[in-house]
Parts: sequence; structure tokens; C-alpha cells
Amino acid sequence: MKRPLAFFAASMITMASCAQSQWKPAGDHIMSSWADKVDPQQPLPDYPRPQLVRSTWLNLNGQWQYSVLPAGEQNIPTAYAGKILVPFAIESALSGVAKTVGKDSALWYQRTVTIPATFKNKRVLLHFGAVDWLCDVFINGKRVGTHQGGYDPFSIDITTALNKSGNQQLAVRVWDPSDEGPQPRGKQVNKPNGIWYTPVTGIWQTVWLEAVPQSYLRSIKQTPDIDKGIVRVAAQVENAQPGDQVLIAAYKGSEKITEQTTTPGTEISLAIPNAEFWSPSHPFLYDLKVSLVQKNKKTDDISSYFAMRKISVGTDNNGIQRMLLNNEFVFQYGPLDQGWWPDGLYTAPTDEALKYDIEQTKAMGFNMIRKHVKVEPARWYNYCDKLGMLVWQDMPSGDLGNHWEPRPGVYGRASDKDRSTESENSYRNEWRAIMDKLYNFPSIVVWVPFNEGWGQFKTKDIVQVTQQQDPSRLVNSASGGNFEPVGHIIDLHNYPEPLMPDPSLFGTKQVLVLGEFGGLGLPVENHTWQQKNNWGYQSFKNNDELLKRYEEFVGRIPALIKAGLSAAVYTQTTDVEVETNGLMTYDRKVTKIPVATLNKVHSKLYEPTSVAMKK
Repeated sequence: MKRPLAFFAASMITMASCAQSQWKPAGDHIMSSWADKVDPQQPLPDYPRPQLVRSTWLNLNGQWQYSVLPAGEQNIPTAYAGKILVPFAIESALSGVAKTVGKDSALWYQRTVTIPATFKNKRVLLHFGAVDWLCDVFINGKRVGTHQGGYDPFSIDITTALNKSGNQQLAVRVWDPSDEGPQPRGKQVNKPNGIWYTPVTGIWQTVWLEAVPQSYLRSIKQTPDIDKGIVRVAAQVENAQPGDQVLIAAYKGSEKITEQTTTPGTEISLAIPNAEFWSPSHPFLYDLKVSLVQKNKKTDDISSYFAMRKISVGTDNNGIQRMLLNNEFVFQYGPLDQGWWPDGLYTAPTDEALKYDIEQTKAMGFNMIRKHVKVEPARWYNYCDKLGMLVWQDMPSGDLGNHWEPRPGVYGRASDKDRSTESENSYRNEWRAIMDKLYNFPSIVVWVPFNEGWGQFKTKDIVQVTQQQDPSRLVNSASGGNFEPVGHIIDLHNYPEPLMPDPSLFGTKQVLVLGEFGGLGLPVENHTWQQKNNWGYQSFKNNDELLKRYEEFVGRIPALIKAGLSAAVYTQTTDVEVETNGLMTYDRKVTKIPVATLNKVHSKLYEPTSVAMKK
């Protein structure tokens, strides 16, 4: 993406001091191939918000000062311990620090910012892609905002706190209790082991500034309807004025298809004649341009995109519910994708690395990814949109401790947990924010609010809330956990063999999927997190044994599809720390089964089946 001149000019001014210090990865763990490509002056420099693009922005990634102080200390430090590379969590090697923080301490960041001349007479927004977990932000010593939540992006208008000229001081305080608190935290634990990994504290996605007019386009929301041949679009305007208009235009390549004018917050329907449907085999995207018009003059412009895509449920001739894409049954098969890196933990070292996992997954012959108890940067979903990859999006889990109750024929049941009001609110607020921020990415087709009863609570209520917020997608209420007659999907987990929920119990009510299976482990020498005591659900000694077992498992799936299975998820994309169940090693340097071989093995899953849908 072409970057504005302000990006380069301001970066040279504000980041010049970084060149004088020697940054290098910390620790002694394995590194990915992209670690050497990290530029400490401009790490992850790409535009971070592809669904709402403006030209005037400034990337603040790079070397900041940091200190770890007692959690009770609320005053901005006057001295710092050293440099940290943002946006890599302090526990990661790429941060240059590799230290733990814990609930008894707080992590402080500080840096100087020079506001570009192109920002003059505009409002200045400070954006954070993600900060884990409780974050206080200060500009020139003044607290300008607080945010709770480790996975959702947030923004603060810092205009009134800025000095009229000269340097601006930006400070950030972060507190994160990891697994000692009830907040959503995914697989982070203070004592990593097995399927539980290193904590992630602090800034772990891009930090950036944006200049906007006094009234500006705050957000857009687009929902395709392929049955009616339309896309519904609404734009929200911050500080809207009487008489404001919003001009919305859809493009197919360079050709303008349609254009309409509406008022801020009012949804319109744009007709998309002869629409090209988005799918894994044809990931076609339309462009969208939106302008704010005040007194017949365009005062703000953003660009975005959308796809004509539908995910739904239909009944086959045997009375079994099937997952449909664009009104047709398409078997969905993909890996459980943890999204962890040996060098950056939650953060891919480069944009090329972020894209690589999706490209490899596609090349292996998968058409879906289950993003497991983690949320990725917006650019990851953008690549899924462009490459044609269906996504099941998990809510990061937290506040674990549900009690399991075996029940014949239902594969076990986890009791709903009685969570505190604070715990409930933390979950609800972040889940709502995650769904809101990810709504426009067409690759996402399934929301997964709970996994294996991990902190699962008030299941029926949460599913209802999820469906109300987004009726355009399917809801997998409890992947491998507390099965309830709510949502669209019944999801069985079984290791290592592939199985499916019993159609006689669930077939006429909900879609049947295998949400996790496999976990076939193969530690590869010199490519493991630690030298010994690595772990897999079922471990093998060499690649040939692994391939034979994997082919056997995949070979059983066509019969399950015929019996009623709509989707399956294999564990997993890569090794993660001591867990060696990946198709690739943790450093991504070794693919344990050749990509072409996997593609051939998987191709049989998408062959025409005897599944016939009711008309």
C-alpha cells in the first residue's frame, strides 16, 4: 500500500534515535525466518485497518522506553529501564526484552511524538490495534483514556491534550493478571505447559495516529444479501452536523456499479447486478468508497470493500442440517490455528509472515481456518478475504474451572459456570467489541463464543446476544463443550480419530461438525521450543509414519460427510511451544508433510457427494 509522505517524514524525525541503539531479539528460543527481516525503526509499517482506509496517518511502531514497576504505582515514571520494540509483547524475543510482568507489576511505555504538518487544523486520533489487558494512556502527562480488553482495537481523540507545537509525550500503563484474573486471555498462563503458553503483556498490535476533520466518518457497516442482489450499507459520522450527507459508491474493479446518497447512520441498499459470489474458489471482492458531504463539499473520504457472500443452514433429503455457502453445501475443512510465533508470541514478526500461514493453509488444500481463542490483527482477516479462506472466529476464553458431567450419547457436558459480575461484564463487553470490529470481513462465517466449557456461562443468553448482534452469520455455541439446543451447530471434539455427533440425536436440529481432531505430533530436531519433553496427542518418530496416519484419518471423513458431517477441524497449523501437533514446526521452517501431498489428500473431501438438499 502506498504510504503518505507524512508517514516517512515523521517517522524519520521521531525514530532517528532508534538507529543509535542496538536492538536485537532476546532469549535463546528458536526464531522464525522472518525475525531477521524485522526493522527496529519501522516494524510492521503497513496500514493497519484495511476496512476503513484514510491517507493521513502516522505509524508509531518502533523502539519505545519501558519500565516494569509495582502495580500500585500510578505516576508516570521519570526514568526508564531500557528500550522495547513495539508492537511486540514484553515477554517475546522480538521485544528485545523477554521479561515477565505478572499481576503484581505494571508495564509502562513512553515515547516522543512529533505531529506532522499535514495534521494541522484536524482532529488527531490515537489508535491501538490491541493492548493486553488494562491500559491507561497519557498525553503530555494528562490521562486521555482507559481501556479494558486484550483483543479489540480502540481509539482516543487526543486533540485537546496536544501541545500547540514541539514534541508530544506519549505514555502508556498496562496491567495484566494473565490467568490469575477472570478476563478473556486465551491460552496464556503464568506457568506454561502442554497446551498452555507464555503470557502476553502490553502492546501487541500496531499503534498509530490518524488525522480527521472536525466531523468524520467513524465507522461503516456492510451486509450482503445475495438472494436480493444487494449490499446494505450504513455509515456513522462523529460530530455530524445538520444537513450532512453520506455518499456511498460500489465498484467492480475500476467500474462504478452504483452510487447513493444517504444521511449519517441511515442504512441504504445498493443493487449489485449479476453479482459475483465470494467463495474459497473465487474470492471476489468489490470496492466501496464513502464520502462525507457538508454544504456540497466532500470533507472526508474513506475506502473499503465487501463481498457478496452468504452463510446459512439448510436441510438435506435425509432431514439432516447442512452448512451452506451461497445456498450450496460446501464441506468446510481446516486447521485449528493458534496464531502464535516463537519470536513474537501473539505478534507475527512481519506482514509477510502474517500472510504466510494463510497462504500455506490454502496451498495445503484447506478451505477454512478455525482461529482458536485468539483474535488477529485486521490485516490477517483481510488476507483471508483476498485469498479465499473461510474463518471460524473463537472468543478468547477466560475464567476457567467449569465442572464436567459425563452424559451418555451427548459426549459429556460442562456445567455453566457461575461467574462474577465483573467477569461476565468483561466477557460480554469484549465479545461485543470483537464482533463489531470484525463484522465487515466476509471471510468470517462462524462465531464461536465458547470452547470446551472454558469459562462457559449463561450459554443460551450469550448465544442469543451473539445472534442478535450478527444475524448474518452462524453461531457455534460451544465448540466441544456444553451442548445446548441453541445456536446453529453441534460441535464434537475427539482425539485422535475423526468422529461426528450422532445424527439421530442432533441431525434434524443443528449442523453437525467435528470441531477438533487429530493432534498428531512429530517433534523435529532443532525446530522445537525446548530440546526434550515435547508433547502431542499421539506422537510419531518420522514423517512417513505421520503421513500414513494422517491419510488414514482423512480417508474416513468422506463417509462421515455422507452421514451428515458439514465441517471438520484438524489440530493444528503449527507447533506451539512444547505442543508439537503442527503440520508445520513452530518456526515455520519445516512442513512435516509436503504441501502438494496434503493438497492431494484433501482434494477428495471436496469431490461431489451424494448429499442432496431439499428444494
